[in-house]
Amino acid sequence: MELIKNTKIERNKDKTLDLSVVIPIYNEAKNVENLYEKLEEVLSKLDKSYEVLLVDDGSTDGTIDKLAEIRKRNPKYKVIQFRRNYGQTAAISAGFDYATGDVIVTIDADLQNDPKDIPRILKKMEEGYDVVSGWRKERKDPFLTRIIPSKVANWLVSILAGIHLHDYGCTLKAYSKDVVKNVQLYGEMHRYIPALA
Repeated sequence: MELIKNTKIERNKDKTLDLSVVIPIYNEAKNVENLYEKLEEVLSKLDKSYEVLLVDDGSTDGTIDKLAEIRKRNPKYKVIQFRRNYGQTAAISAGFDYATGDVIVTIDADLQNDPKDIPRILKKMEEGYDVVSGWRKERKDPFLTRIIPSKVANWLVSILAGIHLHDYGCTLKAYSKDVVKNVQLYGEMHRYIPALA
């Protein structure tokens, strides 16, 4: 893992923000500016201190240059760069390691989930929940190869874990800091944090 030049992220556990947003990113050069605009439209209106951790998972399409531009414009945005692609779980885990917010929100960079949903899941967190999960209503995935297997996996995990979630695979989730600090992630386990927590 590397950090972008001149944007060293300090692991300052004494300084706590209200919110950290962790975004795993892989080959989204054409999308990150739109993502930034949509995030800022939402986050800037919140009455919360926040940071956004953009975790580049070894992109090869110039994403890192776009992220560096965003970082220069807005110091609330921090960039973590992997030398190669390690996968979404590793990217989320790195974001968790650097997050200083009391609440940590994860969201995909491809905008399958609308950042406008972030205030709704934060409102649920304020009701005392440790984990709040969104779900993808209009998935952009192939029906036979992604959606059907996902539905079967959600059903099985719900039965085995005893926790019913509509969409375990949805990255849009909010966690209390204490929940994610105690969960060790590997493989594709980021999907199952609600069951592990």
